[in-house]
Amino acid sequence: MALDFDLSFEPAYGEPVKVFPGVSRLTARNPGPFTFHGTNSYLVGENELAVIDPGPENDEHLDALIRAIGGRPVNHILVSHTHRDHSPLAARLSSVTGARTYAQGPHRAARNPPTGTPLDNGSDTAFMPDVTLADGDLLAGEGWALRTVLTPGHAANHAAFALEGAGLLFSADHVMAWSTTIVAPPDGSMSDYMASLDRLIERNDEQLLPGHGGPVRNPRDYLRGLKEHRLARERAIVARLRQGDWSIDQLVKAIYRDTDPRMHGAAGLSVLAHLEDLVDRKLVETDGAPSIGGIFRPV
Repeated sequence: MALDFDLSFEPAYGEPVKVFPGVSRLTARNPGPFTFHGTNSYLVGENELAVIDPGPENDEHLDALIRAIGGRPVNHILVSHTHRDHSPLAARLSSVTGARTYAQGPHRAARNPPTGTPLDNGSDTAFMPDVTLADGDLLAGEGWALRTVLTPGHAANHAAFALEGAGLLFSADHVMAWSTTIVAPPDGSMSDYMASLDRLIERNDEQLLPGHGGPVRNPRDYLRGLKEHRLARERAIVARLRQGDWSIDQLVKAIYRDTDPRMHGAAGLSVLAHLEDLVDRKLVETDGAPSIGGIFRPV
């Protein structure tokens, strides 16, 4: 199943955009290869608000959020995960609004001991939520309720949030319309990511609102396409191993030969995530723990 990416997103920096009844989106001006046009923050509610993913440490975006809030009470600040494009502004927004912060937990590696190398120092290790969320926890305000749906994979502490009774899921970085999701150790885990994809396929939401770019309007088919994409990548890795490409560097050069070389570092970490999973499933072997410089052999 081919993936059909949607690159038509317009960020409308500084302005709230109504994307669903009772839901507005503000996009931070932090475009880049991993963030598309920038990070999406969402305001949920009309009279009493929740803010999902305040975004990066950015004065312009904080001012835009405060203007959009317009003096209305904010009773929840939800953080999907602790990457620096999503969580750092939570502390300042909490100070301004008096709202508590909610998240699955502080930043942590997906494995112990950690593997891989963080991408661009992108982890927010300073964030500590006021309230730690468990799977299924319900947060409510006037006219809305959000249920926590834990979706580890892109990050160990990644959470999505479902708007109760609306068929709508705020999918953060787990599922995006413009691109596949980076699953890169030490933050990411491919086995967790695949399990979380299966969980969302079973949920059968009607629409996903991601952390970057526009909505996913046909989630079940798109999620199935994402799953098949990962399985195809897994098959390609095993095929190259059988042809003697036993290092991640060799695998990246063969499998990502048409990819911008500037992205090969991220590609190498994605390959490592697949290899970790394959080693766990005893389809691939390596000496010691899987590592970016390891030698991998098919079983």
